[in-house]
Amino acid sequence: MANDIPDIVIGRLPVYLRALRRLAQDGEKATTSSQELGERLGISSAQIRKDLSHFGEFGKQGTGYHIDYLIEQLRHILHLDVEWPVVLVGAGFLGHALASYGGFHRRGFRIVWIFDNDPEKIGVKMGGILVQPVEELEDTVRAEKARVAILAVPASAAQEITDILVEAGVQSILTYAPISLVVPENVQVQYSDPVVQLQRMTYYLHP
Repeated sequence: MANDIPDIVIGRLPVYLRALRRLAQDGEKATTSSQELGERLGISSAQIRKDLSHFGEFGKQGTGYHIDYLIEQLRHILHLDVEWPVVLVGAGFLGHALASYGGFHRRGFRIVWIFDNDPEKIGVKMGGILVQPVEELEDTVRAEKARVAILAVPASAAQEITDILVEAGVQSILTYAPISLVVPENVQVQYSDPVVQLQRMTYYLHP
C-alpha cells in the first residue's frame, strides 16, 4: 500500500504528528478536529481528512479525533513505534550539533555511530558517542544492519559516502550536503539545505 500513497502525503504525516503531540502536551482536552489541526498548520481541514483517509478511519463526524489514539496510529504508520538506530557521517560543527541534539531520541531515532575522516576528531566523544574512522563505515553498517543515516559532510564527499552506505544496506538517508545524490529506487533521500529554503521564501518578498 505504501507505494500507492503520494510522497507529499507521507511528508505531511510527521507535521500532523508534531501538532498532535503539542495538543497532548497542553493536556487541555482529549479530542481535536481536522478544523483545529488545519488552523494550527495552515492546511485545509479537507486536505487533512483526505490525507488520513489513505490509512483508515480515525475519527467520527461530530466528535473528531481522539488525540492520543491518532498519535499512536500515526507513529505506527510511520514505523516510529520502534527506535531506529542512526549512522551519522561527519563530525564537524554540524555533526557535533546533531550528535548533541536530544530531539531525535524523543521521536524514535537514536544516533549510535559517528564517523569522520579527520584524525583530530577520531577517538573523540560527541554526545557520548565515540567518533570512528570513516574507513570502518561500511563494515560497521553492514555488521550492525543499520538502515538509517545522516550525512553532515561536504558536497565533494557526499556521493562517495552515499555509495558506501547504500552498498552496506542503508535505505534512508537525510543529507545536509548541498548536492543531489544518485541512489537506487529502493533508497529514500531527504534533503535539508537552509540556503534552498531561504531562496524559496525570498520569492515571496519584494525588494
